[in-house]
Amino acid sequence: MPLQTINVRCKNTGKTHKVPLGFNLEQVYEMLELDLPHGATSAKVNNKVEGLHYTIFSDKDVEFIDVTNPSGRRTYSRSLFFILYKAVHDLYPQARLRIDCSVLNGYYCRLDLEGGVTEDIVNALRNRMQEIVDENIPFHRNTVPSDQAIQLFREHGQEDKAVLIETGGALYTTYYTLDGLPDYFYGSLLISTGQVYLFDLVPHSEGLLLRIPDSKDPDRLRPMVAQERLLGIFREQHRWQDILNMTTVGEFNRACEEGRTIELINVSEALQEKRIMKMADRIAADQRLRVILIAGPSSSGKTTFAKRLSVQLQTCGLHPIPISLDDYFVDRDKTPRDENGEYDFEHVEALNIPLFNEQMNALLNGQNVELPRYNFQTGKSERSGNFVQLEKNDLIILEGIHALNPLITKDIPKENKFKIYASALTSILLDYHNYIPTTDNRLLRRIVRDYKYRGYSALETIRRWPSVRAGEEKWIFPFEEQADEMINTALLFELAALRDKALQLLEQVPEHEPEYSEAYRLKKFLLYVQPISTKGLPPTSLLREFLGGSTFKY
Repeated sequence: MPLQTINVRCKNTGKTHKVPLGFNLEQVYEMLELDLPHGATSAKVNNKVEGLHYTIFSDKDVEFIDVTNPSGRRTYSRSLFFILYKAVHDLYPQARLRIDCSVLNGYYCRLDLEGGVTEDIVNALRNRMQEIVDENIPFHRNTVPSDQAIQLFREHGQEDKAVLIETGGALYTTYYTLDGLPDYFYGSLLISTGQVYLFDLVPHSEGLLLRIPDSKDPDRLRPMVAQERLLGIFREQHRWQDILNMTTVGEFNRACEEGRTIELINVSEALQEKRIMKMADRIAADQRLRVILIAGPSSSGKTTFAKRLSVQLQTCGLHPIPISLDDYFVDRDKTPRDENGEYDFEHVEALNIPLFNEQMNALLNGQNVELPRYNFQTGKSERSGNFVQLEKNDLIILEGIHALNPLITKDIPKENKFKIYASALTSILLDYHNYIPTTDNRLLRRIVRDYKYRGYSALETIRRWPSVRAGEEKWIFPFEEQADEMINTALLFELAALRDKALQLLEQVPEHEPEYSEAYRLKKFLLYVQPISTKGLPPTSLLREFLGGSTFKY
């Protein structure tokens, strides 16, 4: 009987290949003699990311990806998470590992262990991880009825995974085993531990920092960056989670099933408002402060935060005056251009920095100043007729992506400035080994907002996102640690509030578009979250900036 074959259109070769029916992606990769410099971590099959375990039974489009690709890097990282868990299980079976957040260009992990985490413990774990890598143990992929998976994880003491699957409602569940140890991830893993070619584990703060290859230079680890303030905000989030006894999506889903939704909304909003109130009190206590600078990445809720801070400052007897950095753009013909010759509106020199500093200093010296107005249609700065003069209790509130860049306010005395960094840091874990990236939080916010207020589809928003992220890496993140205060604008319940609207928009991304793989990934993890009604959200909630219904004017 002749060998049955199927057609694989491979993006890596630009050709269509005849492949034996029933080959998995690893076999296809070897058959095509592809030689990605660091090997394939996974592949896009009809624009869905699949592990190399995936078996092909019909004609497909395939693109093999590696650690330089965001999806490939996630596969690599998840595999490292499992290897770390295996090392913890082997050496300290009573300890509980939590993959907590992406920070310091790595992954901060908490290890609940009597006596705390010592350097000797970290060294022992790193050495055991390397042994597991050297043994080249396969990751086995298993699909079973969900009730069997729930029972399995309960038997292994992984209640967080059992509750996640139980409240997720899927009929079947796919999980992995490593040398008989089960674990669950919402994305693909490598074929075996031997594919991990570079990592490190170092002690940091009260826990561990897992380091991975740099996407731009995969032969080296990502360079560590100072983000101690950011890590402090995550620690504050842990305290809030302890107050609510709410760490994972499974716990959240269960609480909603028990009728605690409004309680969770109210307490989450109150905790955030208390944080803003304390910040306003700190500002009011220093009479030298006259300029409040607020920066943060896209969809971090800077605008609503600025408005809520202004309300709290008024309760302190101060009068905030909002000034928009957008009105200080240079004329269009003076705007810097990027490497493609396009206008780079996110470049710091797209702003008229000398004019801004001149006017801010004039205001601080008590002068009457006419603020500019930028006409985005003509690309020209115009006279506004808006004259401002600071009185005794007046404060300037300045919000924008460049607000923390020292170039922007270089001529304003340090004692007159107060710098705030706002970002939507993830407020909850999927389970203890599946953290939710902060960028996913913001991207979902932006997808919902762009459709509601700007008429952009999810496809258009996802397509623009890499460019947005590149701008953040260049112009926002390098200055975050210079902030006097940081605030996490994410809310415990927000994924549940965004879920249904985001899913509707993500469903509209066509399968043939490259952005479908990202839309599919976002849909996959959103389905774990039980939806909640947005009617219970306060009209001043930060989420109203994205969902609508706010009492603030934007």
